[in-house]
Amino acid sequence: MTPRALDPFLAFPAALRAAGQPAAPDQTESFLAAVGLLGPRRMQDIRRAAHAVYGPGPERAEEFDAIFDAVFLGRALAAPALGAPEDLPGSYDASGMEEVPLPDDEEPSGGDATAAERLFARELATGGEAAVLRSFARALPRALPRRRSRRHAAGKGRLADARRAFREMLRRDGEITRLPTRRRRTRERRVLMLIDVSGSMKEGTDGALRLAHALVQGGERVECFTVGTRLTRVTRALRHRNREQALTRASGLVADWDGGTRLGEALAAFLSVPRFASHARGALVIVVSDGLERGGPEALVASMQRLSALAWSVLWLSPLAADPDYRPETGAMRAILPLIDRLGDGATPPAIAAEILGFSKGARSPGVRA
Repeated sequence: MTPRALDPFLAFPAALRAAGQPAAPDQTESFLAAVGLLGPRRMQDIRRAAHAVYGPGPERAEEFDAIFDAVFLGRALAAPALGAPEDLPGSYDASGMEEVPLPDDEEPSGGDATAAERLFARELATGGEAAVLRSFARALPRALPRRRSRRHAAGKGRLADARRAFREMLRRDGEITRLPTRRRRTRERRVLMLIDVSGSMKEGTDGALRLAHALVQGGERVECFTVGTRLTRVTRALRHRNREQALTRASGLVADWDGGTRLGEALAAFLSVPRFASHARGALVIVVSDGLERGGPEALVASMQRLSALAWSVLWLSPLAADPDYRPETGAMRAILPLIDRLGDGATPPAIAAEILGFSKGARSPGVRA
């Protein structure tokens, strides 16, 4: 049992989530650690720690303080204001995009691209492909593309190894019978995975996140983001070794499950943050999306042009490509096809795993489907 003194600290993140504000498990851990480091002497110190860790936006600071007062001071919490979800402020917006209202004749049921933004937490299924995912993670170190690093190692190469040569001369009284050489070491390329969580992809989102967890566990430098109406980095959550716990953490971070489709704007937001864009430089970029972009293709084309210029290669996996006769029909997909090195099957975790493991330098020609 936890001490009673911790009860309000544990109840606070639950109250935030109930009010639609972000409160991930790692934020709760950071909050407790911050309070411990501060050794607070007054309630204002705890309030400041909460603001620093959970970071409510200016438009939600008043609501955040009201929840804090209700939990820590026992004050009454005002009832939420009436209004449609589109009228409420965003909860976990990493990209700063405006919300788009839902037209009267549109239903975000998963069949088509939508403009609506739906914000809620979602419980991710852990799935039954455990053996496939374990095998995939074990095979990754040998299958992922590699690049030459700046470091050198002893071995057969074209460069003379002066240090080893001088040591050999000292041992042989100044004579040397064979010139030692060195070679450039190799290391795994960065891998960037972008997963579409819009309504049209909701049948395959759980599987894609399970595959992403195996990819993060098996790769050396893997970054994972979800894109829809918002951009969310879930890498830290997926680094947890236990898959069920990792997916639970990831589900708490993503707020735009099964919502609208704004891939172009989400990718533009990704590229506008230098720290995020650096993950794509020289990387194998894996996009899991059906490409059903809402509106014109201009934003998606502009973002993909920048992304493909940064990346080593772009692998686009669509659930629609499970059909061998599939050919892109939407304007957005046809427009970005020359910017994609391979368009493959992204319908199930085993299919995604096979595409990633089978991807090689020979597949790097625009618009190719093997």
